[in-house]
Amino acid sequence: MTSFLEEARAQTTRLRRAIHDLPFNRELAQGVLRRDRFQHYLVQDSLYLTAYARALSMLAVKAPTAQIMVQFNQAAAGAVLFEQAMQRDYLDGFGVVMTGTEPSPTCLAYTSFMLTEAQTGSYETLLASVLPCFSIYAEVGTAIAAQAVKDNPFQLWIDTYASPEFQVSVMAAEAAAEGAAAEASPSLRRRMLALFQRSVEFEWMFWDAAYRLEAWPTRSFR
Repeated sequence: MTSFLEEARAQTTRLRRAIHDLPFNRELAQGVLRRDRFQHYLVQDSLYLTAYARALSMLAVKAPTAQIMVQFNQAAAGAVLFEQAMQRDYLDGFGVVMTGTEPSPTCLAYTSFMLTEAQTGSYETLLASVLPCFSIYAEVGTAIAAQAVKDNPFQLWIDTYASPEFQVSVMAAEAAAEGAAAEASPSLRRRMLALFQRSVEFEWMFWDAAYRLEAWPTRSFR
């Protein structure tokens, strides 16, 4: 039988290729991404990671074993302590103050999707929803590290997601998903696959929104 990850990757092949080919990621690898686009991404990703850590904490609550509970509590801590620390290094350098910052439409949609699943979904469905943020960043980080120009101004970002420590955490999350899917009913497995795909779609949208400097089109009416 095809494994859950093999099936999930097969149904998102074109979308994941499109993520690698986004202007944001190509220009980041070349070291020529405009600062305002990277700054937009960092601000929105900092907001996203706070919600993501909450979703991972809820995943730990729903976990079927103590070992998996510890695993996802540690992942939640990592999202706050390590990934956001990297972002703060950049944002402090840019002189950006996060106070009063609001999520973009795409960021709000993605985090609302995840947090709704955290509140109403099962361990299996929530795991499928948060997994692409692990897997996609491992893929993109590794791919960019292999082609990044020397003295890349985004090297700290690249090193964070290409690091062996991050890759190990991704493999652990993927192993948990394989275990959950192996015990799932056919209908639950289909639901997991659908949620995985939707999160991959949100990953594409998130980078695209940063490149477009997405803002609320209704701001002028406030």
